[in-house]
Amino acid sequence: MAGISTFYRVSVICVSVLCVFGTPCPVLECWFVQEKPGGGFPAAMTQEKSLMYVSTDPVEDGREVGAGRMPPADINPSRIYHVSDPSATLCSSSLQAPAGAVKKPQCEINPFLPQPARVQWAAPLTSSAHSPIYLQADWFSAALLGLDGQLVMSSVMRSPTATNTPSVVLSVVSRTATVRSRLGVPAVLDCGFWTDPSSPLTGSGFAVEWRYQFRGEGRLLLAYDGKNDRYAETSEEGAELNFTALHQTGNASLMLEETKVRDSGTYICTVYLPYVLAQVALDLEIEEPPSLSISPAPLPMLYTGQAITVQCDASGFAPLTLKLHWEFVGADGKVQHLGEGGMSGHRQASDGTFSQSSWLDLDTSRMDLGRGGELSCVALHSAGTRRVSSTLSIVGVNGPSIEDSMAMVAVALGLYGIIKVVSWAFGSSGSADGSQDMKDK
Repeated sequence: MAGISTFYRVSVICVSVLCVFGTPCPVLECWFVQEKPGGGFPAAMTQEKSLMYVSTDPVEDGREVGAGRMPPADINPSRIYHVSDPSATLCSSSLQAPAGAVKKPQCEINPFLPQPARVQWAAPLTSSAHSPIYLQADWFSAALLGLDGQLVMSSVMRSPTATNTPSVVLSVVSRTATVRSRLGVPAVLDCGFWTDPSSPLTGSGFAVEWRYQFRGEGRLLLAYDGKNDRYAETSEEGAELNFTALHQTGNASLMLEETKVRDSGTYICTVYLPYVLAQVALDLEIEEPPSLSISPAPLPMLYTGQAITVQCDASGFAPLTLKLHWEFVGADGKVQHLGEGGMSGHRQASDGTFSQSSWLDLDTSRMDLGRGGELSCVALHSAGTRRVSSTLSIVGVNGPSIEDSMAMVAVALGLYGIIKVVSWAFGSSGSADGSQDMKDK
């Protein structure tokens, strides 16, 4: 456990150095949220504006972080907290909004009740069933979301009873609120934790749990009892932890060996200490662009007045949101947008990917397609834009074109050659017959 306090050691050192050399920790604007006394079901909630002044130094008796600063008049003094965070995670730049910015980090503080964990992989942490005097204090949890989703954080804080000077005991952090991955490749879901080395809870071990949740359904992916160095049995395959990094630096990131469509959803990383826990949620989005094809391939040559139906097939994409449309670029370079055509419904393959088709009716008697050009099917998808093109040739438009004339000349030359060959053959045959008649005479 000694190494856990070095969670993300390099980043913590960098943040701490910035704090020392003149970049202060932010003053975090939060909401204090708690249940109303005697609330029914669902429980009624109250929320009050709150502030957190943060320092990386331990809070000393009688000393408050941010002392001397004038708090806003609309905030109750009892909701101003002077927080000590030696890990400096609360000093992250993603929690500091630029001056005058409308968009700010999100922060919520809640009362927290320490209690033994009920799950089997964390139960050994409190096997003695004896609550230490250390728990007799005011406890809070704070949930934070940084700017542009650069950081998701959950902290458990302990404050001496009837004071507003909490110290962070446990922090769980992810620096990627949303992970986007291609299908079939490895993915890493970032999660790390820090514990206060001076807390008596730190020396009793830890446990880590990863759960998956999507549309109200969930499953346990992985659970690890760090006190006894034991995995909990699950049916999940291809999900792993790096145990060296877990024990040395508190890196609890989940490694997925090969992403599948069914892996899209919300992942919850929970870290347990005796009597307390903190967790963060992050999203994994599997984005696979479609493969496109046009049929018939190649497109046949058309004559003026002819019509043909062309099909574009998009397959192997995820998620299912897709927009297909057609474009035509004439010989003069002019672009025509031909719309989306007739669309099929979505079809799902055994691997969870989707396919969809579009049909376009090309009627040369009604559409201004000139002598042809390039016909393209374009797919707009969250994984990127894809297009496939095919050449369309039309003959007999307003008299022969240079290409048509050259084709007709080629045909005429071919016919002339054939006539010459036949004429030569018959001429040779006639001369041979005449010579034979002369010999007979």
